[in-house]
Amino acid sequence: MRLAFAPYLLHFKEPGGTSRGVMTEKPTFLIKIFDEESPQHFGIGEAAVFPGLSPEADGNYVWKLTELLANVAIGKPTDLSHHSSIQFGFEQALLDYSNGCRGIYYPSSFTAGQKEIEINGLVWMGDLDRMIERIDSKIEDGFKCVKLKIGALDWRQEVEMIEYVRKRFDSESLMIRVDANGGFSMDNALPRLKRLADLGIHSIEQPIKAGNPEMMSFLCKVSPLPIALDEELIGKSATEERKAVLDDIRPAYVILKPALCGGFSGGEEWISLAEERGIGWWVTSALESNVGLNAIAQWTSYIGASGPQGLGTGGVFSDNFITPVCLDSDSLRYDPDIQFDYSQFENLKWHM
Repeated sequence: MRLAFAPYLLHFKEPGGTSRGVMTEKPTFLIKIFDEESPQHFGIGEAAVFPGLSPEADGNYVWKLTELLANVAIGKPTDLSHHSSIQFGFEQALLDYSNGCRGIYYPSSFTAGQKEIEINGLVWMGDLDRMIERIDSKIEDGFKCVKLKIGALDWRQEVEMIEYVRKRFDSESLMIRVDANGGFSMDNALPRLKRLADLGIHSIEQPIKAGNPEMMSFLCKVSPLPIALDEELIGKSATEERKAVLDDIRPAYVILKPALCGGFSGGEEWISLAEERGIGWWVTSALESNVGLNAIAQWTSYIGASGPQGLGTGGVFSDNFITPVCLDSDSLRYDPDIQFDYSQFENLKWHM
């Protein structure tokens, strides 16, 4: 068994704005698993590293991939407990290889084309008029749940934007989730949470920055709006660490990004721990290419996730890969008539 990896740079069609800044490109790595006797047949995965968010996104990242490459060749295990995105990509490649190198990670009614996954429509930050235009576009496309990135514009403008939507669609006809990406402070968090609750918002992701468990716990206790943890889960690789986050903070929901929470295996442990405590959850992608998105969608359906999921559509990048996963109104579906084309990876700069 051999492993190879290749870097790939994704470019946004339009700049993507969050409270952490504006993104125009996103680096990632592809991983493949193959047998030396038949190198043309390989399992593909994506180590979806996220600079500025993934703790392992440092100068040693390529060295860790190189260590994994060498260890696979000699049959030696590699500690990936602190390299969530590599764990994520490695799991994908192994699953694809074990399922016959067909782009199938979790065979199910989804990959048979018999089941779809409802998703939310993500609205990136921009000026007020641009965001309202994007919201209108998502609703016209059939989305029944939209997710708004907030926390960077003038607060009054963000409220005005949500009020505009609520005048046309009440909370029964349109679910609105918001993601502050840690953009609130303890000075303004409570009145803002109260205002959002009055506007019929479903929930808010990460109102304050991660790493403040006592303050986050306090907000979860007193907030009239359900709070979901996102960045707070990143870097928690040990079971006891994960239990402590959930027990100390007691959020209403946790948001599972496989590339950031320990791959599929880590995500499944988070789900188990959350359900034991009566905490809800849903799955979100983290700007993967369509390779990672294909795998996440299959896993999401396989584990029985319910309600709108935060999965991307791959449409934000100008140079994405092609997979059988496609958008149909507000749902992702898998077209079994489209064969996964492995030739699109031939010209990448593979390190072997």
